[in-house]
Amino acid sequence: MGTQDRCRAPLSSFAGVALAAVALAAGCATVRRARDAQEAVSPAGEGASPAARKADLGGKPLADLVDYAMTNRPSVVSARIALEDARLALRQLAADAPLISETPWTAPKASVSAAHSESSRGTTHRAHRSFGTDGRAAVSMSLELLVWDFGRYDAKAKAQAERVVAAELALVREGFSVFDEVSRAYFDVMENFALLEVALTNETQYASHLAQTEERLKSGDAYRLDVLRARLDLARARERTVAASNSCAMAGAELMRSLGIDASCGTFDEVFGAPAHALGAVAENFAGTSYGAADAYSLARTNAPAVQVARAKLRAASREVDYAVADLAPNVSASVSLRWADPLWYWGWGVDAVQSVFQGFRKTTAVDRAVASMRMAEADVLAAEQRLSAEVETAIASRDNAVRARATAEASVRSARENLEVVTRQFAVGDVDRIELSDSISELSAAVGGSVSAFYNGQRAEAALFALLGVYPQYISGQ
Repeated sequence: MGTQDRCRAPLSSFAGVALAAVALAAGCATVRRARDAQEAVSPAGEGASPAARKADLGGKPLADLVDYAMTNRPSVVSARIALEDARLALRQLAADAPLISETPWTAPKASVSAAHSESSRGTTHRAHRSFGTDGRAAVSMSLELLVWDFGRYDAKAKAQAERVVAAELALVREGFSVFDEVSRAYFDVMENFALLEVALTNETQYASHLAQTEERLKSGDAYRLDVLRARLDLARARERTVAASNSCAMAGAELMRSLGIDASCGTFDEVFGAPAHALGAVAENFAGTSYGAADAYSLARTNAPAVQVARAKLRAASREVDYAVADLAPNVSASVSLRWADPLWYWGWGVDAVQSVFQGFRKTTAVDRAVASMRMAEADVLAAEQRLSAEVETAIASRDNAVRARATAEASVRSARENLEVVTRQFAVGDVDRIELSDSISELSAAVGGSVSAFYNGQRAEAALFALLGVYPQYISGQ
């Protein structure tokens, strides 16, 4: 081997090592991010106790609670990561793009390899055997180009782009789901604490009734049985107070869950505290709507995230059919390589066109399966529309029923309050008996409770409509 050839060999080896070093440096940042992510999730995998992070949400309006949940709920975090993964998959797919595409710069596939081998000299069985070896080094570089794939990459990229859209819409859908859950839990808390105040007021009224009856017994205007019945009424009122208090505790726990807050952040009482004057704080967070089911469904059919996700998946399935059809065509690729093997070096190039002739109907069956998947996706769209229709009609009916129930309940409250005032005055002078007073107290309590429940049923229905229609909630100013 001449002097010139001997100089080329080290240069080729150095070039191969340099390319390998560049590739290694490019991957270091990715590996470091992966290791940092592993370290970050390690405590959760090992069950380590999280650092105490107390929350203080007392007096926060519903809008602030929803915003808090959007940044704290694990389901929202998962949806965001799913979207990021879908975008990374689209980026990864670009590596399969042919030279004739929108991203020709990703088409080349370059590789570098280096090797060193040792072997002994060949001998006969009679010759002196030597255990020494002679070594040879080899370095090669190659470049491969997929020139044209007859639309395979385009179909795959468009299908994945639709999956990215579906992931974006799924994140929006999860946001509306969290809004609906937080709203329901918030209204449940406010309703139950208002009903607790009703129960406490009812208990106070029965206690006053018992005191009046005992005084009348002392003066001979009542019987011992009247006192016993009044005590029984008070005991039952206290039982209802205990039940109402328990309902408040359960509603508070559900609100904590909907916000993504666990016990390490504190109990409900520590995070929120008992709502002050919940009965007097009954106020609208959402203005009442009046549109009908047909108009609401017409908007929801094109705007609801659940249906939009199903349609994006259908479009992706249609692109998969394009890919399966394109996969029936050949592939056209080109390659060039440079190799040095001590003491020689050589290079080569070539063009390939590969067309499968028969693979046991694998590719044609893949087309049929892609069509079947597309039809299933179409059925999913129809099913999503039908579910949406039923949910919209139910929400509209709940809203309308709540409006009517609230109007009736408010009229009942006015009548029951007037009746109790009259009966109380008559009982004081002995014109009515204990039973009428007890019934009047019970009727007022039931009317007020019905009015509170009707009001919050309406607010829950309005919140559900925002989520179903995919419309950003319009909070009343100051709530």
